[in-house]
Amino acid sequence: MSDPNNSNLKNDLVLRALARQPVERTPVWVMRQAGRYLPEYREVRQQAGDFMTLCQTPDLACEVTLQPLRRFALDASIIFSDILTIPDAMGLGLHFEAGEGPRFSHPLRTAADINALPTIDPNDELNYVMQAIRVTRREIDGKVPLFGFSGSPWTLATYMVEGSGSKDFAKVKGMMFSEPRLMHTLLEKIARSVADYLNAQIEAGAQAVMVFDTWGGILSTERYLEFSLAYMQQVVDGVSREHQGTRVPIVLFTKNGGQWLDKMADTGCDALGVDWTTDLSDAQKKVDGRVALQGNLDPSALYGSPAQIHEEVKKVLDSFGSAPGHVFNLGHGIHQYVEPDNLAAMIESVRTLSTRT
Repeated sequence: MSDPNNSNLKNDLVLRALARQPVERTPVWVMRQAGRYLPEYREVRQQAGDFMTLCQTPDLACEVTLQPLRRFALDASIIFSDILTIPDAMGLGLHFEAGEGPRFSHPLRTAADINALPTIDPNDELNYVMQAIRVTRREIDGKVPLFGFSGSPWTLATYMVEGSGSKDFAKVKGMMFSEPRLMHTLLEKIARSVADYLNAQIEAGAQAVMVFDTWGGILSTERYLEFSLAYMQQVVDGVSREHQGTRVPIVLFTKNGGQWLDKMADTGCDALGVDWTTDLSDAQKKVDGRVALQGNLDPSALYGSPAQIHEEVKKVLDSFGSAPGHVFNLGHGIHQYVEPDNLAAMIESVRTLSTRT
């Protein structure tokens, strides 16, 4: 690619695949590739003292972003952060409790709570993310492109209303059904913040961005289209798709959202993440060549032997076929108990099996 922003990019396979251009082999990266399965990550996490300090210290966030690149032959990096940075910046009091995941001290339960939510400036309250992106771009020195990301409006709303993770989502679904206008008010506010946040990341140097809709799959089709996809559409419409003369692709990912891939492609995004419950061949039929696809090996496959992993990788590659527009990834984030050598085996299998001669 000949463009000013990526002119020193030594490996642009991911960006070319996201643009559905021909590539010499299928590029590969992994969601949550910087994380707890790596002993070097655990050391830095201990050094930081707690998870949020790690996220909010740009040099440390940069270090853990780079760790998987040193160990594996990956084709992209993703800035180390958390999907809940926006609600934290809005004053909800994000903290992490051992064994219980994220919690908010001030969940949203009333119209007054939602109306009082501030408009955030991502270059102020979330400046630590922008600093981490700038430092990481400098340190990567063009080796691979850097992804920025955010949680989707609906997924952020679920945590903001529930106050934590949930099994039945009673509070947020209760608000959605009993007070739909109030839920729309909340989602409008979040969608504007997500678009602003991603634009700030692009300005800081993110070369692609991804929206993680972790909980869209808990909704019926009617509710998904109204309360999740409509607001991802607002994000897609609001994100700058070009920076310094360079196309910046946006990837949407709804876990358990395979039945809606055609509707997701209608947003005008560049690519869709696909989890392991949908065959890529079926996904291709749904999107009809309009977008690239990312995925979709079951993360649990990495508990198998190298030979078994090789076979599973082959199935994913065969399912997609030889058309352009595939970025190999897991169907969700890598599990914390996976042996790093097994991820290395997966990456080597992708490179070996997908190389075009």
